[in-house]
Amino acid sequence: MKQFISVSDVKNIKALVEKALAYKQDPWKDQFLGHQKRIGCLFLNPSMRTRLSTQVAAQQLGMECIIFNVGAEGWALEFEDEAIMSGNTVEHVKDAAPVLGKYFDILAIRTFPSLQNKTDDYSELYINQFIRYAGIPVLSLESSTLHPLQSLTDVITIQESINGNAAFASRKPKVVLTWAPHVKPLPQCVANSFSEWINAWGEADFVITHPEDYELDEKFTHGATIVYNQDEALKDADFVYVKNWSTYKDYGKIYCNDPGWMLTEEKLARTRQAKVMHCLPVRRNVELSDEVLDGQNSIVTREASNRVWAAQAVLSEMLTALKEKNGA
Repeated sequence: MKQFISVSDVKNIKALVEKALAYKQDPWKDQFLGHQKRIGCLFLNPSMRTRLSTQVAAQQLGMECIIFNVGAEGWALEFEDEAIMSGNTVEHVKDAAPVLGKYFDILAIRTFPSLQNKTDDYSELYINQFIRYAGIPVLSLESSTLHPLQSLTDVITIQESINGNAAFASRKPKVVLTWAPHVKPLPQCVANSFSEWINAWGEADFVITHPEDYELDEKFTHGATIVYNQDEALKDADFVYVKNWSTYKDYGKIYCNDPGWMLTEEKLARTRQAKVMHCLPVRRNVELSDEVLDGQNSIVTREASNRVWAAQAVLSEMLTALKEKNGA
């Protein structure tokens, strides 16, 4: 694996999931794989689970992990080519990225969209400029449109939950991604990425439900069934993934903030005792009720803990590719 930006960088999703679950059983089995290798994690936006799980995963592979919060600790970066830098930006990525490429063996980047300009956000300018100029493998810790480590984690968590369950010996699980209300417009990253990965995985009957006008980019959702009635979508679901996102067509807006879309125990009664998932952080009693989050159907904590094994599996693949490239 030369880089990890989207599901298209993964040759075999099932094998990667199996590798992650193997690390969960034996975290230190490849503790020397990353010996004398260094990963630099650049955060242009805040993080908790992504940052900490990546650090833990790197350390369990024997890597040194260095964190740099760009917004708080570094110069304001310019990403546009041929920019006249007479404003607030101090350093061009064309100058910064090659230096980082000399400091590290793998570069991990976390960025968010502005939600102001869809063309700019969906061009993935920030992460693509690091890929272009750093000269080393790049790992996405979330970008303007995708969050692949989270989505790999989600597939791992679903697979772990269905392993050994006789109910799924003769049928695929029904997985429902449901929009939820929120106090502010959020990016489409997690919803895009979850849709892309579940479709590519191909091991689930996949339904997306949201109010009208909240359609996602079809390049991510193609293959899923779109239902505008949440109650109908939830019927017989095995897994319910709850997430807010803002509008895509009229970009970055909130049209509907209907509290009736919050997932409750009453709504869960329509499912097959569905397991409830969320990427965190979550607005309690806005996106999900306390009774659901704290209830026996919630696997949110297990899902978050699996972030370590997703990151470790990906880093393992990238380190192996580096060794092969260098003839080690």
